[in-house]
Amino acid sequence: MRFELISNLENFKGVELIFIDEDGFDKSTDKDELVKVGFKAKEESGVYLSHLNKLYVGVKFDDSEDLRIAAAKAYEIIKIAPCEELAVEILPEFIEAVVEGFELSSYSLTKYKSKNEPVSLKTIYIVSSDEKALKKIEKAKTIACVTNYAKDIVNSIPNDYTPAKMAEDAKGLTKISNITCKVYDKEFMEKEGMGALLAVSKASIHEPYLIHLNYKPKNPIKKVVYIGKGLTYDSGGLSLKPSDYMVTMKADKSGAVAAMAIIKGAAKLNLAVEIDVILGATENMIGGDAYKPDDVLKSMSGTTIEVRNTDAEGRLVLADCLTFAQKIEADYYIDLATLTGACVVGVGEYTTGVMGHNDELKNSIESAAKKSGELTNSLHFNRHLKKLLKSLIADISNISSSRYGGAITAGLFLDKFIEDKNKQKWIHLDIAGPAFVEKTWGYNGAGASGAGVRMNLYWLQELENKEA
Repeated sequence: MRFELISNLENFKGVELIFIDEDGFDKSTDKDELVKVGFKAKEESGVYLSHLNKLYVGVKFDDSEDLRIAAAKAYEIIKIAPCEELAVEILPEFIEAVVEGFELSSYSLTKYKSKNEPVSLKTIYIVSSDEKALKKIEKAKTIACVTNYAKDIVNSIPNDYTPAKMAEDAKGLTKISNITCKVYDKEFMEKEGMGALLAVSKASIHEPYLIHLNYKPKNPIKKVVYIGKGLTYDSGGLSLKPSDYMVTMKADKSGAVAAMAIIKGAAKLNLAVEIDVILGATENMIGGDAYKPDDVLKSMSGTTIEVRNTDAEGRLVLADCLTFAQKIEADYYIDLATLTGACVVGVGEYTTGVMGHNDELKNSIESAAKKSGELTNSLHFNRHLKKLLKSLIADISNISSSRYGGAITAGLFLDKFIEDKNKQKWIHLDIAGPAFVEKTWGYNGAGASGAGVRMNLYWLQELENKEA
């Protein structure tokens, strides 16, 4: 979608979008027309008065998220109308939210359909005299576009999107200035002793890959390492998922894909923060060579792991990726993963679970998430849940001995692989809920949402501003 900046509506011939609250409704020159069609200036309400070339959308002006959702409502209405140009006058503090709302809601997965619904809308004009408006538009569009990039990959089907394809896409990011990529194969992982990741990959016909991306700007002020779970498909392994739970498991690569989108966005925004991305790309399948419940695996760190459930595979992949990632000296380590169904049960399908030892760091991530529109909930570690991962035959079990607190015990499992010197630098983001939802919510269409991308790009910008 194209966005352009104009200073007024004097010569504009297209449709005018008007965001309106209850106070504005009472003062509107079109109040009588709006009353006739039963419009009320409530959130997520809208009406297109085609004879007036006006689109009214109800909104609260409480925060930016209200405007993102209002923009999505406007797009929902106007995309079925024969309208090529839309203009909206908006306060400077809401410009970025409106652009994000339009760009995010305009995403649709079309590559697997033989016919697609055409959309007439081509250009959205932002009416503003704010001297920073153009920069705000470009920044918001970049963030939304890399989020949509993540959606497109997560929505890709498993027979298209293999570990090799993820490696190929990672290499493709090197077309962007200051991004480099190294891809390591199975032989490298064997030499490094990455027994946990390799076990998960054993039954797949697709070779696993360890991917290392780096973005290095001039004079970086901080260094952040992102670690992503890249299961391009998860059948559950021999602890096979029920068939209805297996559908949507193309989305088990969401953590790795989010990390790819974050580094892409940081480079496009030219952020002064160096970023490394470590991805474990593989599949969890069944077959004669599959790893088994009762196996004991030796991870890269030397920690031995008793396998009690092969569907708790993401934490095994991340265990070795976290160990590898900590070879890189950094200020922060952040992992992203569709790790547990328990997180979805605990906080709902729209919310990311945030875990770690450093409350100040968790709070900074959650604050940035709120500004970005992403929902988070902090889940706290405790010593009692940690005891549930005890194994009688290995250093740790890959699942808890209790059915309760599964999201936190998964986070505590990962904590086993975080070195003491890095525990205050580490955050675990369980995006299992919002990464893929099979219905529209807000400005997110059914399917992938690009969970984790916007919150981290907002956080990185705040980190940059704080250190500047």
